[in-house]
Amino acid sequence: MTFQRARTEEQREIRRQAILDTASAMLDEMPVAAVTLNELSRRVGLAKPNVLRYFESREAVLLELLDRLLREWLTQLEGELAAGVDEDLPMDERAAAVAEVLSRSLSGRVVLCDLFGAQSSVLERNVSVEVVARYKRASLERLATMTALLQKCLPELGENATLFSLQTMLMAGALPAYSTPPPSLRAAYQAEPDLGRFHLEMKDSLKLALTATLLGVLPRG
Repeated sequence: MTFQRARTEEQREIRRQAILDTASAMLDEMPVAAVTLNELSRRVGLAKPNVLRYFESREAVLLELLDRLLREWLTQLEGELAAGVDEDLPMDERAAAVAEVLSRSLSGRVVLCDLFGAQSSVLERNVSVEVVARYKRASLERLATMTALLQKCLPELGENATLFSLQTMLMAGALPAYSTPPPSLRAAYQAEPDLGRFHLEMKDSLKLALTATLLGVLPRG
């Protein structure tokens, strides 16, 4: 992919989206830590200084990609919850259904979960106050959206729906490190099967964690 100089706002937006699309494709192939600005520039067909015209750093690219993927997920999640949770069921059954939908949905979005995991330790480090503040303001909007979706299924959560939303994202970011071990660790598990208990299957482990968290924050009747 090669570009001529962007002269209009529409052309600049096309460049920005191309950079985000390329970063997303790279994350299908490699972990967050392996995504470099040099390789991103090469793949998108722009010189590195030109990429920096649109994003101030690699981390700024990935933060914006995280927000885009989160928005896309929440749009899909609304339909998944509507289809998977019967609002006429008792509270505990609705809670189990919510945990099932969330765990199934998130386990199928590996890149989103990887970015969740890298957010605080990596992505929010090499960015300006302006960039990180803009990202956090957007995150508040996403959090409000997720909170409203959960309260519709489980009104009993009340204000705890916000806390549960945050914890869901944190757990989704933490579990991939245990569900996708590197080759050396997979070999160790094969050589010593007892070590395999440290290998956690993403969907099942997330469902268990979310169910336990919901039971902790829901009122007891």
